[in-house]
Amino acid sequence: MILEIAQIDIKQGAEDEFEDGVRKAAALFKRAKGCKGLELQRSIERPSRYRLLVQWETLENHTIDFRSSADFQEWRKLVGHCFTQPPAVEHTQLSVKGF
Repeated sequence: MILEIAQIDIKQGAEDEFEDGVRKAAALFKRAKGCKGLELQRSIERPSRYRLLVQWETLENHTIDFRSSADFQEWRKLVGHCFTQPPAVEHTQLSVKGF
């Protein structure tokens, strides 16, 4: 399992619009090949900063399958105008599970 972590900084005042866009986009991710889950976390210290956490079966499910899809373009239409800059994205995989 691969975890995509996208740090997304949102224009001040566009937080509600961004969150609504993510809610609408959940269906796009749900039907994406290899996508196993999505959640959005909001920073307490920096309320205009979010982390989008998406679980993928493989790295390619995100980087190739989803990013080359029409659904990715729709995702960006729903939320891209809220970004202050492109998201910082990294992928991780579990190395240790404590409990």
